[in-house]
Amino acid sequence: MIYTVTLNPSIDYIIHLDHLDIGGVNRISKDFKLPGGKGINVSRILNQLDISTTALGFTGGFTGRFITDWLDQEGIQTDFIEVNDDSRINVKLKAEKETEMNGDGPYIDAAQADLLLEQYDHFTADDLVVLSGSRPKSLSDRYYQQMIQKLAGKNIPFVIDTTGADLKAALPYEPLLVKPNHHELGDLFGVQLETVADMIPYGKLLLEEGPQFVIISLAGDGALLFSQEGTYHGQAPKGKVKNSVGAGDSMVAGFVGTYSQTQNPLEAFKFSIACGSATAFSDDLAKRPDIDALLSDIQIKKIDGVETYEDQ
Repeated sequence: MIYTVTLNPSIDYIIHLDHLDIGGVNRISKDFKLPGGKGINVSRILNQLDISTTALGFTGGFTGRFITDWLDQEGIQTDFIEVNDDSRINVKLKAEKETEMNGDGPYIDAAQADLLLEQYDHFTADDLVVLSGSRPKSLSDRYYQQMIQKLAGKNIPFVIDTTGADLKAALPYEPLLVKPNHHELGDLFGVQLETVADMIPYGKLLLEEGPQFVIISLAGDGALLFSQEGTYHGQAPKGKVKNSVGAGDSMVAGFVGTYSQTQNPLEAFKFSIACGSATAFSDDLAKRPDIDALLSDIQIKKIDGVETYEDQ
């Protein structure tokens, strides 16, 4: 079973405007509401790939019920810890430019935090856990590390998709995958990275700090995969970008889901790019037919290292 953990789920309220008039009255041309949160996005894409997944985390109030009901309707298993406050609502405003307004999230007390950690007692080394997204302010600064230590103590593989100190603290525990974008990679090492050539040395440095695989997303330029066997560049397929929300999470799902079934990192990398691109070309997260339609357009090129995997 692949478990996803979203510490701060949300309703994402997507608003489309032809033009944003700051200080004036704006008429919405299109709007819709979706369950949000990085781990939840991973579970929804895994479900499209027909891979068993259970979504974990904290939800509360009428917004929490919306999230759970939506996932239930999609056939995704959930086992959320219920908290007293409402889950947050994030507003994604799409006009001339994309603008996001994200809520802080509910208060989570110590007893509720412990309940999520206790769920890990039932996991085995045959499971895989995806830890994604921001940590609510009410949780301890060490909460990610507490989760990872419980997983490491049972040799349970995990993926971590977050930033800053939480990501750095996870690296010595050898996660299966980390997936910063090129801006986040630069932030980790205190540098500004502009080109693929700039990124390669730092991707390798990040790999040396513990992960089995590193994916650096490059938006319309595709992605880089770093492994012990070499560095690979995957070119993104062409299409009209409608949505940046969830594209990175879709990449994580595509890689993790495929790798868990095939143990082939290049096939997993190809699915990763297909899932991320299909989401970018959709109003919501990608659907399986859209993912499959892109696979043949994705070319993986080895750019250095020792050749051990057949290029896909």
